[in-house]
Amino acid sequence: MRPAAQLLPLLLLAGLAGCAGPGQKPISVVGHVDLERFMGDWYVVANIPTFLERDAYNAVESYRLESGDRVATTFTFRQGGFDGPRKSYRATGFVLDRDSNAVWGMQFLWPIRADYRIIHLDEGYRLTIIGRQQRDYAWVMSRTPGISDRDWRRAVDLLRAQGYDTAALQRVPQRWD
Repeated sequence: MRPAAQLLPLLLLAGLAGCAGPGQKPISVVGHVDLERFMGDWYVVANIPTFLERDAYNAVESYRLESGDRVATTFTFRQGGFDGPRKSYRATGFVLDRDSNAVWGMQFLWPIRADYRIIHLDEGYRLTIIGRQQRDYAWVMSRTPGISDRDWRRAVDLLRAQGYDTAALQRVPQRWD
């Protein structure tokens, strides 16, 4: 059997294991996202990290609209410190809910699309929170490398209200001099 064929059942099981349990309400998303305004650079100021992000510094997520429902995504950061090696990962976002533009599938590796939901976006498109139905990862992102204490408290409160364990939320070090 080909290696890819052997891996597929494991990937499918992993995807099913991450689905929301019967006691979880669906995660709420914002009513509408203007994709053109959402594009550009976002500093990841806090997260409940994936294994790739656990030691990330100066993390930035960049979005570029490629077509009506495809978003070229680049995640860059310094590994282990501000002077650490620069890492970069590319993915393609697929807008799945065209009514709101707030539910995407994020594809790093074909054919798997990870759940990606815009659960908060301020009116000025300066602060956003990305979550997942599974509530296993989250990203607080800003157009600037830092956020106010008020915005921090609000982000924590919003994640808690969505059913997240906010004790797992950690700030991502940002220093741009």
